[in-house]
Amino acid sequence: MMRARILETGLDGAVIIEPVVHGDDRGFFQELWKASAYEASGLPATFRQTNVSRSSRGVLRGLHYQFPQAQGKLVCVLEGAVFDVAVDIRRGSAGFGQWTAVELSAQNHRQFYVPPGFAHGFLVLSESALLHYQCTTEYAPQYDAAIAWDDPEISVQWPQAPASVSAKDRAAPRLREVPPASLPAVV
Repeated sequence: MMRARILETGLDGAVIIEPVVHGDDRGFFQELWKASAYEASGLPATFRQTNVSRSSRGVLRGLHYQFPQAQGKLVCVLEGAVFDVAVDIRRGSAGFGQWTAVELSAQNHRQFYVPPGFAHGFLVLSESALLHYQCTTEYAPQYDAAIAWDDPEISVQWPQAPASVSAKDRAAPRLREVPPASLPAVV
C-alpha cells in the first residue's frame, strides 16, 4: 500500500501526491515511484517514457498535450520550484476547460499526476528548475499539440508573467479554436 498522501484537485484524475520522505542530518531518501504502491492507489503502474527538463527562471512551457495518443504524466521537481498546471481538455468532461495547479519543488517533494486528456504546462519560479516526469505513452511528434497558455476562457492564474515562452507556445490556439474532433474524449 502506498504510504504517500493523495490529494484530490477537483478535476477527475488529476492528483497531488505527497510522498513519505525519510530525512536526517545526512540528507533524505524518498521513493519517486513504486509500481505496486501507485497501482494500489489507482494511479498508473506502467510508464513508457521518462524525461528530464531543465529551464531557467521565468520560462513557461505549455500547455502541451498529445492527440490521439494521449499521455498521462507523473511530474516532480528535483531542483528548484515550478508552478505546474493541468487543464482538462476532454470532450464531455464535467471539468472541460477547467484548470488546477500546484507548486512543485525540491523542498516540498510533491508529485503531480496529470492524466491522459489533460494539457500540461509549468512556469519556473526559481533560478532554474530540473523536472523529472514519467509518461504513460511515448512521445509521438506527429501527435504533439498545444493550447494557448494565456487563453482568457481558461484563465490560468499564473503567479507571475513569464520571461520566456517558445514561438510554438506563443502561436498555440485557444481551446475553443481547436476542432472538437482534435481533442480527447472522456473514456
